[in-house]
Amino acid sequence: MGDTPVGLDQFVFTFLNAEVAALYWRDIARGMGVTALLSAAVVAAGLALGLALAVLRSLQVRALGWAVIAFADILRALPPLVIIIVFFFAFPFIDLSMSAFTATWLALTLVLAAYAEESIWAGILALPPGQTEAARSTGLSWWQTTLSVILPQALRLAVPPLTNRIISVTKNTALGSVVALSEILNVSQSATSNAGNPTPLMLGAGAYLLLFIPVVLFARWLETRWQWKR
Repeated sequence: MGDTPVGLDQFVFTFLNAEVAALYWRDIARGMGVTALLSAAVVAAGLALGLALAVLRSLQVRALGWAVIAFADILRALPPLVIIIVFFFAFPFIDLSMSAFTATWLALTLVLAAYAEESIWAGILALPPGQTEAARSTGLSWWQTTLSVILPQALRLAVPPLTNRIISVTKNTALGSVVALSEILNVSQSATSNAGNPTPLMLGAGAYLLLFIPVVLFARWLETRWQWKR
């Protein structure tokens, strides 16, 4: 076979090429930073919005409740990629241009908010009605009851489905590559194309593992720590 690598050597040469990795690891690291920043922004805004929507729904105002339900159902039904494309490519026609980062952040935030609202609302419904009645009988206002009695328990119940959804939505940051966001996948694909070698994609996979394995482990720990004791 001459000098041509075979077997394991061929695999290493193709997918774990040290020379190619040395050329592009800095680009992958920058993409990793963008992905981490975007993920953190999506989680913070999505959970806050989802919590606010669940509280609004609990006001028991019919029109407001139906509006929240419609928002949650529509956003959960639409593929996140479609929402990103609409924000980035269609909104400029109505003078609402936004960057690739903003379009991806807004789309994923709304999707996470829809799922978060449903998870928190399910937690609220799972609580016995007597808890609210008992809290109100002590003189607490509706807001005090909701913030001090209902939400802490509902959030505890919502942790397992929420952690899984957060992981799923934050991994969708890779969809930003469609609108040329310089996150891990986009940078890895560009580097692979330029190098003619898939090693940058392997670096990208490693970057995703570095980012999301700690998130998965934290989610597992949080579920165990906040497990509801019936």
